[in-house]
Amino acid sequence: MQELNKIQVAKEETEKLLSWARSVTVSPENYFQASRDVATKLGAHYREDGLTQVGFWVPRLAGEGAFTEQSIYLEVFTPLQPIDFSAPEQKTAFRWERIELPQQGEFVWAVLSGMKAGTKAAAGSFYWLRFYDSILERTLVIRDVLADSLPYGVFAPAELYDVDKLQQERQDLDYLQQSASTSGDQALPQYLFDPDLLEKQRIAVMNRAIPVGQAPIHADTDSQKVIRRVPPVSNILQIHIKTASPEGTVAGLTRIYRRLADKIRNKEYITAAELNYLGYEAIQLLPMEPTIEYRLEEFDDRQGSFYEVANEAIGLFDDSLGHGAIIEEEIAVILRKPNTENWGYDVPILGSGATNPALLESLRPDEMVELIATLHNFPSGPIKVIYDLVYGHADNQALELINRQFFKGPNMYGQDLNHQLPMVRAILLEMQRRKINTGADGIRVDGGQDFRFFNPLSGRVEQDDAYLLAMSDVEQEIQGYKRLLFTIFEDGRPWPEEGWEEKSTYRDLVELRSQSYQWGPLIFAHNTPALKEFWDRKWERVCEVMFKGDRWITGCANHDTVRRGNQIDHRTAAINWNFGKTLPDVMHNAYDNPATALWVYGFSPGLPMDFLNALMHSPWGFFRNTDERYGVKVAFEEEGFLEWQISAKLYQHPQLFGHLKALGFERLDLLKDFMRAVADAMVKKAFNLEAVAQACRHCLGNYGTDPSDLGSNPACDLELLGAFKHFGQPSFVEDLDVPKLKQFA
Repeated sequence: MQELNKIQVAKEETEKLLSWARSVTVSPENYFQASRDVATKLGAHYREDGLTQVGFWVPRLAGEGAFTEQSIYLEVFTPLQPIDFSAPEQKTAFRWERIELPQQGEFVWAVLSGMKAGTKAAAGSFYWLRFYDSILERTLVIRDVLADSLPYGVFAPAELYDVDKLQQERQDLDYLQQSASTSGDQALPQYLFDPDLLEKQRIAVMNRAIPVGQAPIHADTDSQKVIRRVPPVSNILQIHIKTASPEGTVAGLTRIYRRLADKIRNKEYITAAELNYLGYEAIQLLPMEPTIEYRLEEFDDRQGSFYEVANEAIGLFDDSLGHGAIIEEEIAVILRKPNTENWGYDVPILGSGATNPALLESLRPDEMVELIATLHNFPSGPIKVIYDLVYGHADNQALELINRQFFKGPNMYGQDLNHQLPMVRAILLEMQRRKINTGADGIRVDGGQDFRFFNPLSGRVEQDDAYLLAMSDVEQEIQGYKRLLFTIFEDGRPWPEEGWEEKSTYRDLVELRSQSYQWGPLIFAHNTPALKEFWDRKWERVCEVMFKGDRWITGCANHDTVRRGNQIDHRTAAINWNFGKTLPDVMHNAYDNPATALWVYGFSPGLPMDFLNALMHSPWGFFRNTDERYGVKVAFEEEGFLEWQISAKLYQHPQLFGHLKALGFERLDLLKDFMRAVADAMVKKAFNLEAVAQACRHCLGNYGTDPSDLGSNPACDLELLGAFKHFGQPSFVEDLDVPKLKQFA
């Protein structure tokens, strides 16, 4: 067992921190700027002197004792033995401590000794805040929204990490030095002196009652020094990490590029599949933020990825919150490695500055930095990295994880984020700053049209362009090297209004920020070319791209295109059978078409982007089976995926669809009929999972064995489910319940 010092509050350093925070937050001249200053100190920071500085925003606890009759504590779990980061599951001994922390208004601040910082080789202390809610009569958790490391997921405590050590040891500092601003004779960017652009930016700021301090000015005009913005690239490859390597991890992708680098140096043969990774000046990674997780996994005995075996010890904390009391125990903790599959856009916002642990083979933040350094040092020339940032919405699971100040209310994705609240705005920008400090060269802002707010001055719902421009202007700083990042906006406003595809200009943001690019109409529109007369209807947009596309991202594929094609109902839609005799043939020839490639790459200006999965001709669908409420609904709505993407021959491949075959779906036609039947039941039962499960048990089970399922009518009233009964159904479907539906999804 490892000997550790007890965690204690460093009183003198804590008082200095409290004094600083008080000076910043009491009657500031610019409330938003004060919020940005405070946000830089939030989270957990391991310092050079071996102390740990922590800060939490706790607006819920700011009232006069409204919720807390007891003190607020930092709860810390420090491993007493090495953690095997590769193990799917392990039981590990931890020292469990709680330390009372001082509250100052809406914040909790402290500097502590004794906390252990994580490194590539070893885990650090895990931590969160806890307090007793006298209204709910139970102890609640406050998590670190700005966590650097969440190795066991968003519902587990965050890990204290030595970020400075990670940055000092990265292998691409020479590249960063060369691409950052270096001297006073660097030319200032033209937009600083363009009166029209500056006026548009000024109006955007003033109309939204946002402090002028947010205006995107990044130059010291007296010294003529400027922070250089990463220049545009010439082409982009979009990559989904989970499907880009056999391992489905960041480390797996790193190994692919290192192997390719060795082949290039040694002039070895490169296969056709390997060539799909090469020839691009940049790669754009689908979102790598932590995503939503299952919480009620009834179909096995998992209760989470990080939980205490010694519940009686944890119970002491809930029952004995004596003022100033310190509890220290040794407890056993079950650690389960996260393995969530997701396409990346279902985010709870918590920990968005970190990397999704399900993508990390080692569960170490170093893994992402090593991929970036490998690409920056690539032998045929640096490959830049673009992050896909999702800050326009949050999944509903975020309501369980972060305070309600972050949300304005529900939307079609889950929750609208409250970008107009200065502290929320500042935290989100700080979250982005910490994320891009891993070494990214560019950002793609997801769903720019979703950044809206009601402006009481105009009485209208308006676009929050000032915030979008602020995202473009977050400064990266790594070991003293500062850069502004190349920016791409995805913005289809006035989506989701009816007719948005015809009304949208896709130019609103590039006219405000001339150095940026915006997803253009072609890459948005190239989604259902398997339909008759599709390009006749889109030809006006095609011509528009060819004549106006110098600031547009274009191309034939992205993460949305083919999955939209999967949703075409082949039974009712007008399919263009000139492309082939089977649906997979039609899909292949409609998307991977020489005529389309000719005008996109030969006659269209702008910046082309390809999608690795499309280049590989690999099936691609909608990854959202992790959603506790809608996962089953979404999975069965994707039944068209099997029709368009999967052939009977492919399904029979021994290495594919192992889980489904183990459930008894040995044939593709059997699987298709089952999915179609349950999808029909979902609609007719208004997506009520319990009602769907009862209908399945009634229609597919042994009639008459469960009177509660039958009601007054013993006959199956769902035609497709009734028909499936005759297909030699797997035993799995005979006693379906809600957990089994989730397992199937």
